[in-house]
Amino acid sequence: MYQSLSVDVRGNAMNTLVFEPAGAGPHPGLVIAQHLPVAHAGLEKDPFTIDVGERYAAEGYVCVIPFIFHWWPTEDSMESKREAFRDDWTVADLDAAFQLLAAKNNVDENRIGILGHCWGGRVAWLGACHNSKYKACTLFYGGRIKLSFVDGAPPPIELANRIPCPVLGIFGNDDQNPTPEDVNDYEKSLKDAGISYEFHRYDGAGHGFQDHTNQEKYCQTQSDDAWVKAIDFLAKNLK
Repeated sequence: MYQSLSVDVRGNAMNTLVFEPAGAGPHPGLVIAQHLPVAHAGLEKDPFTIDVGERYAAEGYVCVIPFIFHWWPTEDSMESKREAFRDDWTVADLDAAFQLLAAKNNVDENRIGILGHCWGGRVAWLGACHNSKYKACTLFYGGRIKLSFVDGAPPPIELANRIPCPVLGIFGNDDQNPTPEDVNDYEKSLKDAGISYEFHRYDGAGHGFQDHTNQEKYCQTQSDDAWVKAIDFLAKNLK
């Protein structure tokens, strides 16, 4: 179960989904960045997004998932939203989600992480670069970390030295965005910045391999192992 809340971001209403574990807490928290398919459908119409929130809530985390594509009309295509994407707007969205989470009575504001799949993997990296309060960052096959968008902000990879926390990266070796070469660059940027990290790369897996709603991409064995890796990493850094 989850609660749907509207949060104001620079005069725009942003929908968020809030998932809460049992017990009074205080619990650790997670800001969860959505994957790209949700850009057109919306958060509540995507079973994978709901499943991610429920899984981490079951592990004891209060989770907030912000709808970072609220800046565009619902009927606009996913492609047009992707081409008009702005990092400055996204940072504002993530800050609002973080503040919503930190203000909850059942959340320990000193134990909050950020996590994302696909497009959300890039967003998770970006968010960690702009908020010194995060204690963990987890990205699943985040592409375009080496690219900037229309607002002209620097590519997130160039901001690696601003990441305040350990990073977990989960990748498929058959992925084309990010490619294994891109992942090598991600790793080098973290290493050069002195950021604690661990990367796991899976043979036989491509982009979106955790999305059980897409049977063309889903790889159960690799996905199950990646869930365990993520749960262990977050527990080590947030619990």
